[in-house]
Amino acid sequence: MKLCIAEKPSVARDIAKVLGATTSKQGYMEGNGYCVTWTFGHLCTLKEPHDYSPQFKSWNLFSLPIIPSSFGIKLIPNKGVENQFKVIERLVEECDEVINCGDAGQEGELIQRWVLQKAKCNKPVQRLWISSLTEDAIKEGFENLKPAEDYKNLYLAGNARAIGDWLLGINATRLFTKKFGGNKAVLSIGRVQTPTLAMLVQRQKEIDAFTTEEYWELKTKYRDVIFNAAIDRLKTLERAEKGLEYLKVNPFEIVSFEIKEGKEKNPRLFDLTGLQVEANKKYGYSAENTLNYVQSLYEKKHVTYPRVDTTYLSDSLYPKIEGILKKMYPYQELIAPLLEAPIPKSKAVFDDTKVTDHHAIIPTEIPPSQNLSREEKLIYDLIAKRFIAVFYPECKISNTLVEGKVGTIPFKTSGRQILEPGWRAVYAKEPKEESTDKEKEKEEEQTIPEFIVGETGPHDPMIHQGKTTPPKPYTEATLLRAMETAGKQVEDEELREMLKNNGIGRPSTRANIIETLFKRKYIEKKRKNLIATQTGIQLIDTIEDELLKSPELTGEWESKLRRIEKGEYEANLFKEELIQMVTELTDKVVYGKGKVITLQDEEKEEVKEKKKREPAQKKELQSWEETKCPKCKEHNLIKGKTAVGCSDFKNCGFKITFEIFGKKLSDKQLLDLVLKGKTSKLKGFSAHPEGLAEGSLSLLTDDFQVQLN
Repeated sequence: MKLCIAEKPSVARDIAKVLGATTSKQGYMEGNGYCVTWTFGHLCTLKEPHDYSPQFKSWNLFSLPIIPSSFGIKLIPNKGVENQFKVIERLVEECDEVINCGDAGQEGELIQRWVLQKAKCNKPVQRLWISSLTEDAIKEGFENLKPAEDYKNLYLAGNARAIGDWLLGINATRLFTKKFGGNKAVLSIGRVQTPTLAMLVQRQKEIDAFTTEEYWELKTKYRDVIFNAAIDRLKTLERAEKGLEYLKVNPFEIVSFEIKEGKEKNPRLFDLTGLQVEANKKYGYSAENTLNYVQSLYEKKHVTYPRVDTTYLSDSLYPKIEGILKKMYPYQELIAPLLEAPIPKSKAVFDDTKVTDHHAIIPTEIPPSQNLSREEKLIYDLIAKRFIAVFYPECKISNTLVEGKVGTIPFKTSGRQILEPGWRAVYAKEPKEESTDKEKEKEEEQTIPEFIVGETGPHDPMIHQGKTTPPKPYTEATLLRAMETAGKQVEDEELREMLKNNGIGRPSTRANIIETLFKRKYIEKKRKNLIATQTGIQLIDTIEDELLKSPELTGEWESKLRRIEKGEYEANLFKEELIQMVTELTDKVVYGKGKVITLQDEEKEEVKEKKKREPAQKKELQSWEETKCPKCKEHNLIKGKTAVGCSDFKNCGFKITFEIFGKKLSDKQLLDLVLKGKTSKLKGFSAHPEGLAEGSLSLLTDDFQVQLN
């Protein structure tokens, strides 16, 4: 018997269907010589400090650093996890061969290997490696199973990452909490979390320290075209007025006139970060929500594996492209011109040297169904249009540059015109993005007539008054880009691609890092902007060690982890380097000066005191779209006409009706039931089978049914 282990039940069902394992058993499917079982993501985790010695249960500054001689793993303490592991353990014992069907990525490899290690697996192991969950992809994957040994370095990198995060997270968090937390709260430090916070704090300080200054610029209008003086901004109105007087008595002369035709490259296909950036800019979605929506689309077989960091496709995919385009029925109007000739095979799209574990995110040949949520439809639309746009011709543009002078003062202007829209035709019907510099955009869009060098004439000079503006706060979109390039501001896509190996965090973990900073109250959101709180600023100010908060140095660690993946760096060496760093950090902090950090809640206490006598404001309820399904813990909930249910209801099956035992519940009562597992005591139940009229509703964790106590 061959045992297949998938990462979640829904994926296991897809695999079992293809393999013909159609008989449902407790915790697995069986048939046709196969057993197909599943994990729930992580079943195992690294042991905690107290698992190595009871003395580590209490946090003591002088017991640091905690460095186990060897790192062990344990089951996550949860009844459901323990029961499922028993099923896997028994099947591993009974089978002849194991097929690792975990998510095809570093984290997926780690999850499966830890489970097999815990189950003491000594059977031959093969690896299923697929980029989509369509029937064809699964069949093709089983026809091309790989030896587990091929992915050993991927596991070693994942394991090294987990150990590195443990060493730094456990020790630095205890260290800073005991030294600077004043016994009031945990000060959380992390390998990726802390340099990310440092970037936000740095930007916050630049904004706070910024002093706005007024400036004046000279402009003039000649033949209905606005020209700007090509000199430094003037610091006083007096100088500007003198300049204006000079301009009034001199004619305008054209010095040069040049038209250059150019091309605007097609946008790149999406990697996960690119998709999260676009969804944040366009729809305001958080990185975590975008990841959830695209993961759901992947599990529904509409898009390929999303947790990727490449914007390229492998050459082997080229023959399938036309077939995928033909199946994208809602986009046939845009696709029709592409199908009139062979699909172009550009190196900007197809490049095996730029594809690692997976290729960029693209649609599959299974078009989206009607039962997608609004958010899923919008995310699919982003992926679909980008996929279509990369095969369109480049956009041809004309850039006009005109230089002139008034007396001795030089002037210039430029204009831009689209000659052939090319790929821009894909986005023609979409609303134009709002520009942050409307003045500049207006001038760029002006129509420039034919000028003759040497021509002169009258003009209308003017003074433009402006103010210097502070650096812009990070949004999730700009922060994700900064994490990808370890804090470097990079607009050029090719250069950004080269810097990815030294980015901080992985595409799949960055959303979680940002959410952790919110939960710890180190940052907050004001409209779309991310703002460092006083607690976050103080925490970064307290950390004197640059290693902990430098994006560049964290990027170097990330680079080493990627090299471990490729077999170019020793995992043990990475561990030794972190042990040395943690040991030096501990000595520095333990014997250094101490101070207590003010926590965000304490700041708010003072405000509360002042507002005590004011009428209480109505607290805004958490929205259903922000609430995780308590059953699958993967997808968010959505509100229908009669019930609240999992957005992946087809696979998960979780829902709660608004009316229970004859009583209609409010949103607050339903939220309590989902988030806390029970409501407060309620009255007015009129349809309970045992005639109960009042009591507290609770949500059972084994079958997710509601009962009245």
